[in-house]
Amino acid sequence: MNWITNYVRPRINSMFSKRDMPENLWTKCDECGTMLFHRELSDNLNVCTNCDHHMVITPRERFNALFDGGIFTEVEVPKPIADPLQFRDQKRYPDRMKAAQKSTGETDAMLVAEGEMGRTPIVACAQDFSFMGGSMGMYVGNAIIAAAERAVKLKRPLILFSAAGGARMQEGILSLMQMPRTTVAVNMLKEANLPYIVVLTHPTTGGVTASYAMLGDVQIAEPNALICFAGPRVIEQTIREKLPEGFQRAEYLLDHGMLDRVTHRTALRDELISILRILMGMEPPVKGDLPAPTEAAPNEAEAK
Repeated sequence: MNWITNYVRPRINSMFSKRDMPENLWTKCDECGTMLFHRELSDNLNVCTNCDHHMVITPRERFNALFDGGIFTEVEVPKPIADPLQFRDQKRYPDRMKAAQKSTGETDAMLVAEGEMGRTPIVACAQDFSFMGGSMGMYVGNAIIAAAERAVKLKRPLILFSAAGGARMQEGILSLMQMPRTTVAVNMLKEANLPYIVVLTHPTTGGVTASYAMLGDVQIAEPNALICFAGPRVIEQTIREKLPEGFQRAEYLLDHGMLDRVTHRTALRDELISILRILMGMEPPVKGDLPAPTEAAPNEAEAK
């Protein structure tokens, strides 16, 4: 046995051989094309550090940044009938659902959770655009109703993050029926005098915009989010005219009175805390979660 060939040479080769690089270390910005390191992008809440483009963020990633310490409890959502219309296009509807569940790791396009945000108890729900385009089906309707009922029971405000391409065609009229159902759920909050805040993210379109996404007491949007019922391309083809620059984007809607704020994602948490504590009649938030200074503290400092 040649120990140099069988032992020493493989050891040397392993020390100097090229190591395989994981494929998910870098992400390309959809807007400017900059390659972004995954940790840097995650720390910035999936906002491009070069051009400030707000990229897609999953509900779990959002909730980890939103709730104190990333701690939250999921609210159970009643599961609807799996395939009520026996719908089939290129694939069977159950097969599409299984593929979306496998790729996202979620049950459906809406996640509901409860916890504290800046020591302010809340209930929150967020749509996942990566799950069949965040389409509004019966599960989404059940999720919003469950969130509203939980908020009323605990006497907490409800925050909803919308991101959808509209109704889910595989559920037909049953999907469209979620528009009045969710409107009733929002009215439950209003009757209980509880704040309902909507954060519109890119994109929020179709029946979602025609129902719960535009019924908030406070309407906030992320920068450059597309917010509409019918998209710009459909409108241009219908009226055969060129639309204004930035039409149906968040900043355009803010200028025309349809939104209250357009807020950067990294500043959104602090703004939501301030708004909720005002609406709930609570004391102002304390930065850094430190105890508020006493009135005697300045006098004691002067005495020293």
